[in-house]
Amino acid sequence: MWQDLVTEFSTTNNVICIDLLGHGKTDCIGYVHTMEAMAEAVLAVLEHLNIENTHVVGHSMGGYVALALAEKKPELFKGLCLMNSTYETDDNTRKRIRTRASEMAQQNYEVLVQMSFANLFAPESKVKYEAAYEKALQLALETPLQGYIAAQEGMKLRPDRFEVLKNLKCKKIIIAGKKDSLIDTDQILEKIKTTDIDFIEFSEGHMSYIENKSELSDNILLFIENSPL
Repeated sequence: MWQDLVTEFSTTNNVICIDLLGHGKTDCIGYVHTMEAMAEAVLAVLEHLNIENTHVVGHSMGGYVALALAEKKPELFKGLCLMNSTYETDDNTRKRIRTRASEMAQQNYEVLVQMSFANLFAPESKVKYEAAYEKALQLALETPLQGYIAAQEGMKLRPDRFEVLKNLKCKKIIIAGKKDSLIDTDQILEKIKTTDIDFIEFSEGHMSYIENKSELSDNILLFIENSPL
């Protein structure tokens, strides 16, 4: 998903993109991939590369994994960006939705992915960014069924990590989409108003790296520049 942004980011930074458990070229390791297990895998890569300090940008589930990593290894972080993501745990409604999604996936995985993927975008974005939308959808369809289910089950188990984010000693920013139905921005703004967590809201939906690509790129680069290694 980061492919189109890596070229721009890598002109002034070393960029590492990691396929999380059950996604891309990383195999499944179980029937449930907790955020903690995914964070362990990320940490293993960073330690293999001898990286002691880094900026971490996590999109959606990647943000949950980033917070799990911050809880385990806070000294690693020079900056943390939660993109279209949250520190909150799933409420009971969201957990039921994930359970139903896992059940539906076993019946007709392709249809489920197509439906759920469409809901991540602002309605007009699917037309405006049709080529990028289709490309990202095909990438999503490449995720194996077990990888999808293991991630859904893992996300259901994650705790609230607001205190982890609040107490992390580095530059912190939350990037949200105004039309993102998955993230309650009003609730986030109320919660972070007395903290040092920055907040930026873009105009569109959950997929800012497609729907607000230019603004996202500019803000992530600024975020890195303002918290140098």
